[in-house]
Amino acid sequence: MERTREIGIRRAIGARKSDIMSQFVTEAVAISITGGIIGVLLGVTLSLTVSLFTDVNTFIRPCSVVLAFAFSVIVGIAFGYLPAKNAANLKPVDSIRHE
Repeated sequence: MERTREIGIRRAIGARKSDIMSQFVTEAVAISITGGIIGVLLGVTLSLTVSLFTDVNTFIRPCSVVLAFAFSVIVGIAFGYLPAKNAANLKPVDSIRHE
C-alpha cells in the first residue's frame, strides 16, 4: 500500500492492471528468491560454525533446506501479490489521492 500513489499514476497514464501485477509479482519473486538464498546460506554457515567450535555435531538435511527455501518464496510472493492486486483494482484518482 506504500506504493499506491505510484500505481495510481501508472494507471492514469495508461498502464493496465496486468502490467502493474506483473511488475509487482516479478519484484516479489526476485526479493523472495534472494532472501531465501541468503537465509539458506546463513543457516548452513551457522550450522557449520557451531559444529566447528563446539562438540555439537550438526547435520543439514537437504529436504529441510528445500522446505525452508520454498516456504520463504511462497510467503514472499503471497505478500507481494495480494497488496498489489488490491491497489491495482483501485480507481486511478483514488490511488493518486491516497496518503
